[in-house]
Amino acid sequence: MTQPTQTTRYYTPQGGLPGQEELLTDRAIVTEAYTVIPRGVLRDIVTSNLPGWEKTRLWVLARPIEGFATTFAQYVVEVSPGGGADRGEIEETVQSVVFVTEGTLTLTVEGAEHVLEPGGYAYLAAGDRWSLHNRSDAKAAFQWVRKVYEPIEGHQAKTFVTREQDIEPTPMPDTDGAWATTRFVDPGDLAHDMHVNIVTFAPGGSIPFAETHIMEHGLYVLEGKAVYRLNGDWVEVQEGDFMWLRAFCPQACYAGGPKPFRYLLYKDVNRQVRLDRR
Repeated sequence: MTQPTQTTRYYTPQGGLPGQEELLTDRAIVTEAYTVIPRGVLRDIVTSNLPGWEKTRLWVLARPIEGFATTFAQYVVEVSPGGGADRGEIEETVQSVVFVTEGTLTLTVEGAEHVLEPGGYAYLAAGDRWSLHNRSDAKAAFQWVRKVYEPIEGHQAKTFVTREQDIEPTPMPDTDGAWATTRFVDPGDLAHDMHVNIVTFAPGGSIPFAETHIMEHGLYVLEGKAVYRLNGDWVEVQEGDFMWLRAFCPQACYAGGPKPFRYLLYKDVNRQVRLDRR
């Protein structure tokens, strides 16, 4: 089997409000082990605004919750023409990943400008000052993942900007390319305490065992559909859906067709388990 072809198509919520004739039944699920937020609930009335961001709204997909997932926050952010922020992150200890799914955004980091289009990816190190603006005449949108950085002696994560189209996916062993991961950070680089990658399955590809591990996950489906196994339940998911998994939640999947099944994946990595929380 050949490796799935890279694409620049990424699903972005459009908001709006269902008609009064629509049924309220949807696929949203909240359990102690996982949450599924389907794209159908990402509507206008559940958006938020952020201080310092102009002409911008966001859907909060994940935030730390005691007893559930605690390491990260994840948003879908929509920026209208002329909108954005002069200071993207106000917390000095927080690192970010920005991944553009629609439109064009101008990222400025420590005085250097970068134009990000769909597939554009920026890792923004804790303490670096950055701004993000929509200088185009069309709306833009991005995924924003935030995590408090855990420093360790002898290692320091540094800001970088790239795009998915420039990175060759790495096939998983013994899958003939049916399962591949686009890695934006070397897994062996201990400077990084989180990975935000893109996972791609060809139609019919699968995770052939129930992964059960310490890493928390945020999975935003960029394209395609699949049946996902979550803590014993089989759940159908499609592009625009978000899955939020606490540590040790068993997970696996079978990708449907006719398109590749692709998602943006967050996980916390490369740090000792902290036992003293006082």
